Parts: sequence; structure tokens; C-alpha cells
Amino acid sequence: MTTPLDAANTLIDAFGRHDTEAYFASFAADATFVFHTHVQPLRSRSDYEQLWYAWERDGFRVLQCESSDQHVQMLTSDIAIFTHRVRTLARTGAVEETAEERETIVFQKRDGGRWLAVHEHLSPALEA
Repeated sequence: MTTPLDAANTLIDAFGRHDTEAYFASFAADATFVFHTHVQPLRSRSDYEQLWYAWERDGFRVLQCESSDQHVQMLTSDIAIFTHRVRTLARTGAVEETAEERETIVFQKRDGGRWLAVHEHLSPALEA
């Protein structure tokens, strides 16, 4: 049986390898997303996938992702909140950039006990 932390680390690993199929398989179809880099919330996994593919058409590729300060808060036996700091190295075209962010992902146990991300919120990390 997997845990919310296992699910989070699977999602992070897939993101860091730019494994789009495995990454999006970590999210429920009705997941929602709030990104500080995007004007409006995304109301489904499909909305996020469309945005992701537009980024890829512009040459976007995740090169590396590091997670630290991980914490899981169990709200119920089937809902968990995962928070962490995330450092992402990505390339768009010929330009490589590193992003330092804080992230909250809400997981829900669904479909035979599988933990899926149902909400993701990303914000810039503040300097200490």
C-alpha cells in the first residue's frame, strides 16, 4: 500500500524527469491548479495538460527537480496535504532557469486506494 508521501515523491520524480505521461497520471482528472506564473486557476488536469503542451511547443523541458522540507498532514484517512520547497531547473529553448518555490499538493485516496493529487498550489519561495 502506498502512502501520500510515496505518491508525492512519484509525482516529483516524474516531473523532474520530464516524464509527462507519468506526471499527469499522478493527478485526478478533476484536479485544480493555482500557479503564481499563470493568470488564472486551471480547473482540470486537461486544462493543465493543454498549458503544458503549449510550453513544450515553446521548447520547455524540465531538467531537474529537488524537493526539500517535505511534510504530510493527514486530514482524514483519505485526504492528505503535502507541502515542500521545490527547486526546479528547466529549459525553454536555449535558456536554462532555476525556480525556487513552495508547493502545496492535496492528495485524495481514490480508485482502489490510489493516492491522486486533486489540487496543487505553487508560490515563489521567500528568501530567508
